[in-house]
Amino acid sequence: MAKQSKLKIIPLGGMGEVGKNITVVEYKDDIIIIDCGMTFPEDEMLGVDIVIPDITYLMKNKAKIKGLLLTHGHEDHIGAIPYVLKKLSIPIYGTRLTLGLLQTKLKEHNLSDVELNEVTYGKNIKLGQIEVEFIRTTHSIPDSAAIALHTPLGTIVHTGDFKIDFTPISGDMIDLNRFAELGSKGVLALMADSTNVVRPGYSMSESTVGETFKDLFSRAKSRIIIATFASNVHRIQQIINAAELHNRKVVLSGRSMVNTTTVAHELGYLRVNEGTLIDINDMNKYPGNELVIITTGSQGETMSALTRIAYSEHRKIELYPDDLVIISATPIPGNEKSVFSIINKIIEKGTQVVYESLAEVHVSGHAYQEELKVIQALVKPKYFIPVHGEHRHLKAHAEISEAMGTPKENIFVLENGQSLEFTRDGASLGPSVQAGNILVDGLGVGDVGNIVLRDRKHLSEDGLIVVVVTMSKQDGTVVSGPDIVSRGFVYVRESEDLMEEARSIVRAALQECEKKKITDWATLKSNVRDALRTYLYDKIKRNPMILPIIMEV
Repeated sequence: MAKQSKLKIIPLGGMGEVGKNITVVEYKDDIIIIDCGMTFPEDEMLGVDIVIPDITYLMKNKAKIKGLLLTHGHEDHIGAIPYVLKKLSIPIYGTRLTLGLLQTKLKEHNLSDVELNEVTYGKNIKLGQIEVEFIRTTHSIPDSAAIALHTPLGTIVHTGDFKIDFTPISGDMIDLNRFAELGSKGVLALMADSTNVVRPGYSMSESTVGETFKDLFSRAKSRIIIATFASNVHRIQQIINAAELHNRKVVLSGRSMVNTTTVAHELGYLRVNEGTLIDINDMNKYPGNELVIITTGSQGETMSALTRIAYSEHRKIELYPDDLVIISATPIPGNEKSVFSIINKIIEKGTQVVYESLAEVHVSGHAYQEELKVIQALVKPKYFIPVHGEHRHLKAHAEISEAMGTPKENIFVLENGQSLEFTRDGASLGPSVQAGNILVDGLGVGDVGNIVLRDRKHLSEDGLIVVVVTMSKQDGTVVSGPDIVSRGFVYVRESEDLMEEARSIVRAALQECEKKKITDWATLKSNVRDALRTYLYDKIKRNPMILPIIMEV
């Protein structure tokens, strides 16, 4: 009996988490990748800049890869691409604005020899044995798309990030008709955005935020500083519209904000009157009531422009009590503490802050429950796979799908690395592949792992003690020291007795080693470390990192 060909769906990111979205679809010798994003580091990932997906599986199967398909230009969908392209050469397919934003990122990483293919909605592309179709959707960024993969075993529909907005800021509304057409022909599996599945009803239109901006702008007496996602082009457009309505100039702050706005404007996705945008160096030529500053930092990122403004560390922008600060975003899960710390810091300065719970200054770009039901009803999939969300989101979306008639055995809540295999006879879970987090710290990619993070956590909580001893090469006796240097442990000037006693403990440990004729450096260091650790814990119940350094003369 001939072996049946399998169609596989393998998420390498985006399951059980918000961000780092990447999905592999594999049929025989063809691999299609959907999105390749990054996410923010968690609190315990000290010093880490961003987190990208582990692509070990793709490295092992690089000969099969036919293309990388992009649903839209947000960082959680394109942010990891420059790092992946340094290891894999992949043709990339996306809409005009998505590729424009990606090109800016590639230039920053000095990547020039990349095959970028611009696609149009409704025009199919053949990649191996899989036919690819991009379907127009609405999101918080123009040119977003769902993707239909027409495979020999059936059609897979991946919604990407979407909402059903009947009054979009620019472009046409979501192509519900095409979803219905696919559903009438038969869809094997639907992979649907779960980010807002816990919110009942319908999401508000992006245009409602514009009305709020107009109202706030009409009442503002001085400068307006608005923080939002740099990639939220629709939001930036509405800020510019409100600024022009009230005869205000617009200043951009933050590298990503400048880059995104420049690309969107050049490609025709931002409508800006001549003279509205001014350089940040020229803003002091205008009174406060004629200025709007659009800045990054809506998530409380440490080095973002808004954070530096709040802590008086920005080189160009100083916060004044009569300014109005608007945070036009919802904190990503895990970022709440950082965002509210910034809000509190701004309020300490006497400046008014408006954020989502105070006014309608943000609407989500992700579908609520009723919109998700509409897509499910139109597509009528045989199998359902919730994607893009924490475990609670995926489980809630699975329950909605079941309530709409999808058999429970046809719903699969996957984890990163868990494969789902389709044959002519049905679907079942397949073997897992390697998946996880690769940590990017500065220019280092993947060189920070659990051990390094554990050491950083140890240092941050307990501090460091360095013990320096100089020993004779001839007879192994102590020539000088021990000297003890403390960082982040105790304030030495106020703990002289403790430090002197610590030196005595180290001397005693070294003398004990001398009596036992121990000359091996590893053993010497271990004995010093153990003796000092025991003393410090008994004395003050602290456990600093102890780093013995032995020198020979």
